[in-house]
Amino acid sequence: MATFRIKRYNPEIKPEPYYEEFQLDIPEGATLLDCINLIKWTQDGTLTYRMSCRSAICGSCGMKANGHAQLACQRQATSLLDKDDTITIEPLGNMQPIKDLVVDFEPFWDKVNKIKPYLQNDVSPPQKERTQSPEQFRLIDDSSTCIMCGNCYSDCNVLEVDDKFLGPAALAKAQRFVGDSRDKKTLERVTELSEPGGIWDCTHCGECVERCPKPAQPFYRIKEIMSVALEQGVHNNNGARHALSFVKSVKSSGRLNENMIPVESMGYFNFKGLIDLIPIGLRMLLKRKIPPIIHKSIDDVKDVKRIFKELDQ
Repeated sequence: MATFRIKRYNPEIKPEPYYEEFQLDIPEGATLLDCINLIKWTQDGTLTYRMSCRSAICGSCGMKANGHAQLACQRQATSLLDKDDTITIEPLGNMQPIKDLVVDFEPFWDKVNKIKPYLQNDVSPPQKERTQSPEQFRLIDDSSTCIMCGNCYSDCNVLEVDDKFLGPAALAKAQRFVGDSRDKKTLERVTELSEPGGIWDCTHCGECVERCPKPAQPFYRIKEIMSVALEQGVHNNNGARHALSFVKSVKSSGRLNENMIPVESMGYFNFKGLIDLIPIGLRMLLKRKIPPIIHKSIDDVKDVKRIFKELDQ
């Protein structure tokens, strides 16, 4: 017998969300969704959530279980039991709840639409189709598996503090078209994606990879867009300048020059940005956190430089 602690919300009855507990003897082999269905069918028909295919294809049944986004139809319920035989279920994060476990996906879809999720080609469509080789398709194979469940969006740490961030799902979908051999707007796409709220606002926490139920793995798709943006010469932003400064520092000295990276990331002629760095620098100085002007050489520095030389070749 397990306890399902479910976060309920019905603004027509009670303005604040609350938790309600249900007892259920978990059937052998039951998924989390199976259990929620049994609770709805046998204990409380007002319990509200989304579901459809029950096969981890549609992405409808995303919800939080024990603090992390899951596809309810994909997880065995017994694998989620804590030491007290309890499973805590909540709506997806970073989205407003509508009722119980149903959340408002409109901001999510707005961000997907911003990345222009369709092929753009200057040439009129052929009579049959635009073909691509298996090798070309492999570049977008992973991102094409995204089922738009919102799990990555729910647990994204950046979206917790900045709702202007496009989010991992939209950026993974963007890679689907940035990397598509049939799309002819690569430069325009990566230029737009390099603006504030885009690829360079990702903090590299990797939480989206942990929550993704498919091979889409948004963080790695974001990194691929970053690489394309750098190759296309879209460098006029703090994120790109930071990446280039990072590489330049390690390539030249075998280690990071932490005094120069903030300046080069901001841009030598970005006077306002450089002035904004002064209070941070002063606080670091007072706390004795300023890196040394002359760094001690690391071991095997020649080997680090050799690696960069081989990559350049």
